[in-house]
Amino acid sequence: MSAPGRGARLTPAGLTQSSAARAGGVGDSTPRPDGTLKVTGEFAYSSDLWHEDMLWGHTLRSTVAHAAITAIDTSEALATPGVHAVLTHDDLPTGVRHYGLEIRDTPVLAHGKVRHHGEPVALVAADHPETARRAAAKIRVDYAPLPVVTDEASATGPGAVLVHENRDDHYAAHVPHPNVVHRQPIVRGDAAAAAARADVVVRGEYVFGMQDQAFLGPESGLAVPAGDGGVDLYVATQWLHSDLRQIAPVLGLPERKVRMTLSGVGGAFGGREDLSMQIHGCLLALRTGRPVKMVYNRFESFFGHVHRHPARLTYEHGATRDGRLTHVRCRIVLDGGAYASSSPAVVGNAASLAVGPYVVDDVEIEALALYTNNPPCGAMRGFGAVQACFAYEAQMDKLAAELGLHPVDFRRINAMGQGSVMPTGQVVDAPAPVAELLRRVKARPLPPERQWETTEGPDLRALPGGLSNTTHGEGVVRGVGYAVGIKNVGFSEGFDDYSTARVRIEAVAGEPVVTVHTAMAEVGQGGVTVQAQIARSELGVAQVTLAPADTTVGSAGSTSASRQTYMTGGAVKHTCEAVRERVLDLGRRRFGTYHPAWATAELLLEDGKVVTDGGEVLAALADVLGDQAIDLELEFRHRPTQPFDLRTGQGNGHVQYSFAAHRAVVEVDTELGLVKVVELACAQDVGKAVNPLSVTGQIQGGSAQGLGVAVMEEIVVDPATALVRNPSFTDYLIPTILDTPPMPVDILELADPHAPYGLRGAGEAPTLSSTPAILAAVRQATGRALNRTPVRPEHLTGP
Repeated sequence: MSAPGRGARLTPAGLTQSSAARAGGVGDSTPRPDGTLKVTGEFAYSSDLWHEDMLWGHTLRSTVAHAAITAIDTSEALATPGVHAVLTHDDLPTGVRHYGLEIRDTPVLAHGKVRHHGEPVALVAADHPETARRAAAKIRVDYAPLPVVTDEASATGPGAVLVHENRDDHYAAHVPHPNVVHRQPIVRGDAAAAAARADVVVRGEYVFGMQDQAFLGPESGLAVPAGDGGVDLYVATQWLHSDLRQIAPVLGLPERKVRMTLSGVGGAFGGREDLSMQIHGCLLALRTGRPVKMVYNRFESFFGHVHRHPARLTYEHGATRDGRLTHVRCRIVLDGGAYASSSPAVVGNAASLAVGPYVVDDVEIEALALYTNNPPCGAMRGFGAVQACFAYEAQMDKLAAELGLHPVDFRRINAMGQGSVMPTGQVVDAPAPVAELLRRVKARPLPPERQWETTEGPDLRALPGGLSNTTHGEGVVRGVGYAVGIKNVGFSEGFDDYSTARVRIEAVAGEPVVTVHTAMAEVGQGGVTVQAQIARSELGVAQVTLAPADTTVGSAGSTSASRQTYMTGGAVKHTCEAVRERVLDLGRRRFGTYHPAWATAELLLEDGKVVTDGGEVLAALADVLGDQAIDLELEFRHRPTQPFDLRTGQGNGHVQYSFAAHRAVVEVDTELGLVKVVELACAQDVGKAVNPLSVTGQIQGGSAQGLGVAVMEEIVVDPATALVRNPSFTDYLIPTILDTPPMPVDILELADPHAPYGLRGAGEAPTLSSTPAILAAVRQATGRALNRTPVRPEHLTGP
């Protein structure tokens, strides 16, 4: 063992450093380890999985939305050459035949009836995907149509057909009708008395369309039967351990025999939080004794995951002549579709965030989700807060107009700040720079007008309609709109939200090496980059390896709710801190007699060395470790939250809030109803930008999804039949690079004292305010009310 080094001077932690170990640490725009592979097409996604003797699975789905199943005949499919198995509900191995994130109401395969278009009815495994598809088409299912429930009137009116009979979930006793999944009122103050004091009252009814997550990588995975009677599942998902808890009981296996490994995920945005092919692939693999791969095509993907809840929102706002809000009354009705998914939590979010980032003492709020025969809806980026933000920001614009105030000035008068009280009674105990975010987007210079004009004639790409050559500038009008939103971070309402990290440090070839192992699902958000950055910062080691995410380590929770940098980043930080103390204890035992600082000084790990807080090197990490490895697995929890009171909605339901503001500049062809977003600027407080470039990407990506639902994205469901009309990217449109404008981003870093590094979850907030900012800009350009999203050409033309 060599003696520790002496005399070198290193910069203490927390100051600017240029060492190799600090490069790539917290606060740096470290390149993503998967970035180059993804942009060059070399990254292996779950749909690329392969096993030499695998079979292909396919799902037969219902062609009707609500019907009794009177007969299923699989004989012709089973007789098809190359088919190895055909499974229906009757072939399930245990009595556990339903699953769900919270309410287990979703059948593995339909039994007795189907409740929505595209519900899984039967499974086929064959030696070729086309054989499996053709065999599935030979399965005969006889349906007896039942009345469809498609809206609140048909769901809760007299004689309404029950989507689920004999409910026994824990929400059933607290809802006004069995077709209401969950209802959450929030009452604070006296809204009726406050309304009487209002000088101006505005009312509005708003409709928010059903949005799809539209991730590019379809649902896919590979299930491999194991010699111990279990199964190994490689899958694209958002939450490995939640999947595991739902899969194992259906298979009749202990969780230790269902081993899950995350494979490459091509986007998620909430759509992979529920199960898709996981149970089906495992059932086929265990039945055939062969590996089974399942990959949905784009058409099936639209039926294979939940969507954003469509909503109908009714609001009343009042204000005094000097611009102070007096009260808010609102009712939010979310369509949860055929199964519960995460609807109860979405209801809680929609209700608790229904007023927005404003100070209002007197509120009456009701939010509820319905069971219908429409497609199931659940988690999507923004999670209930998106729909509410669209409505309350439209109301704020109406009030500003009535009062003769600039929409930003009116918002700033009523903006919450640190110490403000939410409608739930929760005190906002961290920075809430709502007024400053609005000031920043308003102060930004506007883009030049008539950018399509060039010396060589109009540049069609800069015009509404683009290269379709619909206009050369005639009838084109500019509009500018503003909006701001509030989003919770992390799981809420008393949920035991935690994440686990395992960290190992050892010397390899004379250099310290750290391995970080979590079950966090990397779905494109950049969590793998952040984990390595935290390990470098906390342990002063340049070389950090990330182990594949799987269920051999404790749960990391879902990659949703903007929580992974906070929670799994917090778990990595927490575990690294414990590992660091073990390293220092080891160093004290081995080298304590060399220097008194081992016993008296605050010691740090920097640049692969142990140093004092004054920068003096005491030992090389590799020397401290020798042939010993330190390996710890620890859990990290945020501070506890509370369920909302079922009568008043009061309670400290959320752990953290995030805020973003947008200014949208649009140009509208008022003759054809075409919209071009010219610029979409955002200001957002992120607490601490662990990776500034990744944060900017998250803000721009969230803004783009908000743009999509503002002007083009909607799953269209036939109100008479509950059948999906547009399950393809031909008919369901999402923004392309030609639709995406410049998106300048202004990042604030006002630390939350309760969070690791003071950070805030950043991924969802920009999805909220981008949509109402764009709609506000279109309203200004056209003078039309536009109370529905997405806005379509027919909404902008005609009388």
